[in-house]
Amino acid sequence: MELSYAQQESYLSAKKRTKAIKGFYVHLIIYCLFVPSIILFNLRFTPKFHWFWISIIGWGINIYFHWSSVFRSKKMNFMKKWEQRKINELINEQN
Repeated sequence: MELSYAQQESYLSAKKRTKAIKGFYVHLIIYCLFVPSIILFNLRFTPKFHWFWISIIGWGINIYFHWSSVFRSKKMNFMKKWEQRKINELINEQN
């Protein structure tokens, strides 16, 4: 059975979104695993200067932007929806 253009687009969009969500969760898990290691390393070798805050906050900001790009993009996606509606409209006009 052959998929229509809209079905193919939906499938590819869902596949891309799933990959993005998976990438975010992998990033978050790595962050959660490395933060204690960074803290322990810092406190073991240079306990007088807590530089781990710099890396934790910097990486945390990166995690926030990654989350924002994955999960907020769906809500702020009206241009893509408009674009798809316009494409469908133009295709229907040609037929």
